[in-house]
Amino acid sequence: MLGSVLREQRKPRDAEAAFRRAISMAPRDVYAHHNLGALLSAEDRPEEALTALNRAQSLGLNAPELYVNRGRALMQLYRLDDAEKTYARAVAIEPRDGKAQAMLAQLRYMRGDPEFARDLTLACRNHPAHAGLQLTLADVQRRVGDFADADRSLRALRERLGAFPELSSALARVLLDAGRPREAAAEAMEGLRMRPGDPSIADVAACSLLADGSPQEALTLIRQQRQRVPEDQRWIAYESTAARLLDLPLYRRLYDYSRFVRVYDIEVPPGFTSLTQFNTALGAALHSRHLFKSHPLDQSLRNGSQTARNLMTDQDAAVQSLLRAFAAPLVDYVRSIEVDENHPLNSRGRAAVALKGCWSVELHGRGYHVNHVHPEGWISSAYYVKTPASTADAARKHGWIKFGETALPLPAVTAEHAVEPRPGRLVLFPSYMWHGTNPVLDDEERLTVAFDAVAPKLPS
Repeated sequence: MLGSVLREQRKPRDAEAAFRRAISMAPRDVYAHHNLGALLSAEDRPEEALTALNRAQSLGLNAPELYVNRGRALMQLYRLDDAEKTYARAVAIEPRDGKAQAMLAQLRYMRGDPEFARDLTLACRNHPAHAGLQLTLADVQRRVGDFADADRSLRALRERLGAFPELSSALARVLLDAGRPREAAAEAMEGLRMRPGDPSIADVAACSLLADGSPQEALTLIRQQRQRVPEDQRWIAYESTAARLLDLPLYRRLYDYSRFVRVYDIEVPPGFTSLTQFNTALGAALHSRHLFKSHPLDQSLRNGSQTARNLMTDQDAAVQSLLRAFAAPLVDYVRSIEVDENHPLNSRGRAAVALKGCWSVELHGRGYHVNHVHPEGWISSAYYVKTPASTADAARKHGWIKFGETALPLPAVTAEHAVEPRPGRLVLFPSYMWHGTNPVLDDEERLTVAFDAVAPKLPS
């Protein structure tokens, strides 16, 4: 139980120690083995996770949670056939498990299966009054761009079960993505009325109000959440958008591109004679990990793929060399931005900075990133391994990273800054800053590595 509490407190090392202590005291405790495996999988340590999860299974555990965690570990190891079978086993045991259904549907979607949501759709048909399942289906429909189907699913659910806050909020998100901000705001505020203060519902409400032309009303809600979670980068992004719409000085204080978007050419890692040689080796390693035909449903890229495992735990020599090469630019960035103690970029203390997560994205022809922010980061990045020839066109800016344009339907809020991608180039910027990319023009891939860095608060 202590391990579970520590895990919820985001203290993974302490949680791991508690689970291992439990196992040492009771080696046949099935739940200690399972919880350790779940933690290790969440920490992108799939080899160790499978050892613990297999032990839990050998002790008799046969639950959806076991197979969900095993499936995630198998995905991290790129054993995709095994991962799909394992997720399918979780769904077979409990078809009403929305998490298992969503993960199975996403894996099939990434693998290019045209009927990726078949198990989820069948479960919804068999359990029409199961709110969680129906919401999961609508969310999957929304994420693949089937806004009309998502709308119908949610309105049919309302007819069966009546209104409830999660449904109103989900419908607001669909309407917002479909470019119907006035209807979205009405649904979002109804959800918030039924469940005031809920962070997820407040998120949709704030976005809907911004898109509907009510930035002052949105700002009141945003600042309530900023006080609750001052380091959550989403709310800083929303606050900056409201400030931009209201023409407040705060916007330029947060979006000072000349200070906060910085470009570095990394040093050639030891053992390589040039960045070209290094990027060739790095690209070969990354290509072997880009096995999916499509993007994850919950990420920003379109027409491309993303690695399944946190590259921080990837033992490839070129990958590890790249991670070490990021250290010097990060130190320079933190020293150079020169912000005061009340600025979000200086709110965590500046004595240390460390990578939190690292991944690779491969964009194909017409591939791009939708505009987004990184909620759990502090400093975010883009490192270019390979870029198409068309990105050198400074007039058209194909494949360039752009800043300032939001994910909301706000036609007047356009991008204000862009950086040309070049192999060997690292771009650093605040995690709260809206960013995306212009589409890649040709069929040649655009291969990148990105990370989030955090600086923990200094002890008081």
